[in-house]
Amino acid sequence: MSAKTIAFAPRRKGGNAPLVINADTIRYIQMKRNYAEVHLTNGAVFTSRITMEELEQHLGDDFFIKVHRSCLVAVRAIHSVENTVVLNSGEQLEYVVRQKKRILEQLQTQQKRLILTMQDDTAPANAEEYHEHYKSFDAMPFAFTDIEMVFDEERRAVDWIFRYANPALAKLEKLPLESLIDHSFGSLFANMDAKWLRSYERAVLYGEMLEIFDYSPEVDTYLKVTCFPTFAGHCGCILFNVQDFAAAHTLTDSQKSMMMYLGISLGRNH
Repeated sequence: MSAKTIAFAPRRKGGNAPLVINADTIRYIQMKRNYAEVHLTNGAVFTSRITMEELEQHLGDDFFIKVHRSCLVAVRAIHSVENTVVLNSGEQLEYVVRQKKRILEQLQTQQKRLILTMQDDTAPANAEEYHEHYKSFDAMPFAFTDIEMVFDEERRAVDWIFRYANPALAKLEKLPLESLIDHSFGSLFANMDAKWLRSYERAVLYGEMLEIFDYSPEVDTYLKVTCFPTFAGHCGCILFNVQDFAAAHTLTDSQKSMMMYLGISLGRNH
């Protein structure tokens, strides 16, 4: 990961001291007339007095792509380039369509360079070593897996491989454990939802810890998933079937309404 930093001056002259930001925490920057709107990986947004020329000079073109004359996007934030630039946060940005070929070529080159930085000799070499590393999770009552991201020839994250999975994950996925280990998710579930891929991609590329609460069409249930980086190119995932939870306190009417909206059974304790 790059350790490059950039100092952003306050939007108004005479304001606070410049804000120094690690370039790895920038998702994208949009120019708004005479100032820049900086979007960070944690969801924060701030504005600064800086020009696009200064941004390009400070950030370079190693890990950022100019998709529009007023928009600079981090390579690690881009999930795909379709009718829009789709970010692994789920956001979509407009780009200059006639520049699509140039953007894709630049993206593939820079993603290749980025992926090379993710090589890790410390990761287990085979299924037995993964099991030895994670064997303490075998008897846990919650599902856990270590997954390795799969990138296609165009350097896009397209799938993941289960390198370790515990029996609770096999139960949740409704598949034998041996069918999961060293197999890709896409080969097991043809209806893979891209939202999981984008989130795991963020954990791998940004080193973020993320919590996802959403419906899984693959196993037809609502899941709470916590994902976090493990080895380079990998992330760990703790998964819960929300229907297995019993509340430790009486739910408020608004909480009950939300659960009913999500289709979650309230159970006998509520």
